[in-house]
Amino acid sequence: MSTVPELIARGNGRLVDGATGAEVPLAERVQRVAGVLAARGFGAGDVLALWAPNIPPFAGVAFGAMATGGAVTGIHPTATDREVAAQRAASGASLLVTVPALADRAPDALVIGPDLLALPTTSVRTPPNPETVALQPFSSGTTGVPKPVRLTHRNLTAAMGQVQDALRLSRDDVVLALPPFCHVMGFVVTLTAPLAAGATVVTATRWDPALIDRHGITVLAVPPPLMAWLARAEHTFPSLQLIVSGGAPLAPAIQQAVAARFPHAVVAQGYGMTETAVAISGPDGRRPTPPGSVGVPMAGTEVRLVDDELWVRGPQVMTDGWLRTGDLAEQDEHGHLYIRDRLKDLIKVDGFQVAPAELEALLMSHPDVTDAAVVGIPDERHGEVPVAHVVGRVDPEALRAWAGERVAPYKRLAAVELTDALPRTPTGKLLRRALRRSPAAALPR
Repeated sequence: MSTVPELIARGNGRLVDGATGAEVPLAERVQRVAGVLAARGFGAGDVLALWAPNIPPFAGVAFGAMATGGAVTGIHPTATDREVAAQRAASGASLLVTVPALADRAPDALVIGPDLLALPTTSVRTPPNPETVALQPFSSGTTGVPKPVRLTHRNLTAAMGQVQDALRLSRDDVVLALPPFCHVMGFVVTLTAPLAAGATVVTATRWDPALIDRHGITVLAVPPPLMAWLARAEHTFPSLQLIVSGGAPLAPAIQQAVAARFPHAVVAQGYGMTETAVAISGPDGRRPTPPGSVGVPMAGTEVRLVDDELWVRGPQVMTDGWLRTGDLAEQDEHGHLYIRDRLKDLIKVDGFQVAPAELEALLMSHPDVTDAAVVGIPDERHGEVPVAHVVGRVDPEALRAWAGERVAPYKRLAAVELTDALPRTPTGKLLRRALRRSPAAALPR
């Protein structure tokens, strides 16, 4: 059984900086970083927090840390200091690596750059065990605040193979790495799976459609808001062969509009969770998924519906046995899955998970707030946005600004609605469904 760095080395894919067009000597960087970390005593059982955007050094540091037997937890580049500290504590990270632009906020961090590569090195004596944890992306589960999901090399390499098979990745492909590497969609779908397939990965720190023509992108994986942009795009990007939406449900009408706009490309959806190393179902890279469908189960993946809830198991799942997804689903006679609703309360903003409990805890820390609840409401631009219902003597806009200073941009509240009391059951359980039907759902934004 192989490890992530071993599959990357075997695939010998190309890693290109989208901003400069420079190709990065990935194998050399991985070996060098592994030696630097090993010389500092980092190895099996240790966790490295990597606070950086989608730049080539992210891959070199992540794979280097994994090659020592350690694990990596990626931190979103827009995270606040409070969020960085919380993730480091929850993951047990003993070391933080960041970019120069963030270095002044993390004085104890190693900074990516020539100085890092120039540090003393030593050889890595023991290769990692495929059953050890390699990646700790953060997920909010169904109700709680963000927590680490411990994915082993076995989980990740299984998912990498599943994505390669589903998308039919090859050495001829050029993949735009736009989804953040700190999330499993970015790390597996647009970084590790393509590199292991021998494809070219072009990093992108922001959405820049000019990169598609400049680098001859053939595979584009994006969240639904960018699918809506593509549906209205003036240029048809002739190099594109596959356009996949993931991270949140995609409206069938938008999928059909993108397919009509790009008749030369296969347009499809995929579906997964952090706990499944991103892979549950996906498309066949040579044919589109039916509008509204998230494709068929990945290779080696079993699914079943229990009271309409989707359960899944397979080698990519972080735990043995069946995993309850919390999603209501249907499956047609051809095996295509359709996600109809969510049992869980997570809010999906631009494909990112926002935990109501985290925002509620933050709001409750304000001295003038006595009760708070956060729900997601539909939004054409972002998929969903969080709206807070608050009990207390506060100015709604001032409270919204106060909370916005303490979270990453995608977690910021779209609105704050004051109320005399929150709807709860006699046992105190919050009735979120009633809040979603409240006047706040119609607030202009």
